[in-house]
Amino acid sequence: MSASPTQPPTDNPAAPTRRDTDSWARPVDRLSTTAVTGGMDTVTGRRVAGPVQGFGQMWQKTFSVRLDGVDMTPEALVAFWKERFPTFWPKGARFYAPLSGIKPGEVALLEVAPVPGSPVKMSTGVMVIYADDESFTFMTPEGHALSAWITFSAFRDGDTTVAQAQALERTSDPFIELTYIFGANRSNDRFWEQTLENLARSVGVASPEVTARKVCVDRKRQWKYVRNLRHSAAVNMAVGTVTAPARWVRRRRTVG
Repeated sequence: MSASPTQPPTDNPAAPTRRDTDSWARPVDRLSTTAVTGGMDTVTGRRVAGPVQGFGQMWQKTFSVRLDGVDMTPEALVAFWKERFPTFWPKGARFYAPLSGIKPGEVALLEVAPVPGSPVKMSTGVMVIYADDESFTFMTPEGHALSAWITFSAFRDGDTTVAQAQALERTSDPFIELTYIFGANRSNDRFWEQTLENLARSVGVASPEVTARKVCVDRKRQWKYVRNLRHSAAVNMAVGTVTAPARWVRRRRTVG
């Protein structure tokens, strides 16, 4: 693919079409954030890494929900979504917004389970690479489980407003690709389905029905990016968890 690492591909139907300068994040070499998390900031100093730089198979996933019976314009819905974005995530996942909110160039921090059922959380983040009145797009940093662009938008279908989340993604490294084969792919889908369900309920939809479309657009695995493992927040977290008892014993011996 020839797309820029900071711009979603033009054939992505959910990608923003406006090219206003103020709506796009300026290119940066290394990330920094004003978000405050209760865990670790593993994003500051990292680079962004979209699906072009990922390891696993590339998927395009589109999740949408109709807001039947809700009198809300797409612009009003997107403004509401930005303002309360963390509240719509499923239980157990945390989104720490930057101080100025979801705006181009800002970096948010996340705490999410790296694989389904994990009792521990992975610390990572996302960069807002685009935001206007009708959509906003996140891009993942090095170390995230996915190398992805994720666009959240709203549009009219007749008289009904539709909320949509669309991701173009690859797993970042072989470890996460393996977890995707054994269930994490479906778990990731369910995460966004629940997010849209929560959004729809919050504006008055009693029984939201989320539609999901998934297409594997590239079945090849990019072995040239196998070294993404060195940045992996999930791998580093797993190593830290496994070696924690040994570190505790060494500290006890040192104190003793």
